[in-house]
Amino acid sequence: MGKFKEIIKSDLPTLVDFYATWCGPCKTMNPILDQLKKDLGSQIRILKIDVDKNPVVADQFKVRGVPTFVLFKNGEVLWRQSGAMDLSLLKSQIKSRI
Repeated sequence: MGKFKEIIKSDLPTLVDFYATWCGPCKTMNPILDQLKKDLGSQIRILKIDVDKNPVVADQFKVRGVPTFVLFKNGEVLWRQSGAMDLSLLKSQIKSRI
């Protein structure tokens, strides 16, 4: 938990993907997140949090469904959305906030 708090307090924007291994839409997001990282490179960090293995963190951020994406910078939530989405929508949401 301490390391997680350090990461989201960074001035490097961090997209946290709250997911579950059993979640179909979460699995479809994996290649999209990989491409997002390739496209944005050092402009963003992507962190995946398994809600089943980290229920305290998921509860702290009131994650009720997966996937849920939360974009942090300097410890503040810049954007949040639940559900799968395509690369262009995800990228535009993030780029408009970083």
